[in-house]
Amino acid sequence: MTDRVTLSFSDQGVATVLICNPPLNIYDLEMRDGLIEAIAAIRDNPDARCLLLQAEGRNFSAGADLTEFGSAASIFEGRRIRWDRDPWLPLLGLSVPTIAAIKGHTIGSGLEMAMLCDLRIAATDAVLGLPEAKLGMLPAAGGTQSLTRLVGSGSASPIILTGRNLDASEALELGIVTEVTEPGELDRTAERRAEELVGLDPDVAMKLRRCLAASKDLPLHFGLELERRLATHRKGDGPI
Repeated sequence: MTDRVTLSFSDQGVATVLICNPPLNIYDLEMRDGLIEAIAAIRDNPDARCLLLQAEGRNFSAGADLTEFGSAASIFEGRRIRWDRDPWLPLLGLSVPTIAAIKGHTIGSGLEMAMLCDLRIAATDAVLGLPEAKLGMLPAAGGTQSLTRLVGSGSASPIILTGRNLDASEALELGIVTEVTEPGELDRTAERRAEELVGLDPDVAMKLRRCLAASKDLPLHFGLELERRLATHRKGDGPI
C-alpha cells in the first residue's frame, strides 16, 4: 500500500483497510492510489470474506483535497483526472460484504465512500454531509446517486441541495447509517459485525449482495426472477 492506506488480513478473512492521513484524513491522489491497490488485493484474495474500512485519528474523512484541483486547467478537468483514478467503483464491485466505521467529520467523498459500503456503523460524534453545493460543485464520488438510493429523493434532496450537516442520530433515523455506538466502542462494534459477516458462505454473500443491489434498479418482477435464478444457481453452472 502507501503511507496513506494500510491493508491487513485476519485469519478469519476480515480485510481491514485503514486510511491514514490525520487529522482529517483528506483524500489526495496518494490515498486514492492506495485504496485502489488495497481493494484490488482484496478482490484477488480468495480467502477474503469481508472488507472493514476504518480511519486513523478522530475523523473518518473530511473529503477531497481541494488544493489538488489547482494543478489542473480547471476544477472540472481536475475532477476528470481524479475520476481516472477512481476507488469508488472497485469498492462497489467487490463480491464480499463491506463495512465502514465512521466517526468525527465524515463529509464529501468521505461520506460517499461510506455510503458505497453495505453497513455503516457510526460513532455518536460523527458529523455527516455533502457540502459540495456550497462550493459550487457536484459531489465527486456519486453522492447524488448513493444518498438518494439510501433514503429516497424526498430526504436526499434537501441534504444535497443545502449542503447541511447531520449528526449521527439523524443519519440513523434517515437510514444513512445502520448503527450508532459510542466513540470508544466503534472499532470493537465494527469488528464484531465483520466477524459475523465472515461466517457467510462466500457464494451466498455474493448472491445476496447482487439481489440487494438489483432491488434498487430493477422492477419487482425482474428482481424476483433474479433472486430465483441466484437461489437455484450452483457453483460450476456457469455465469448467470
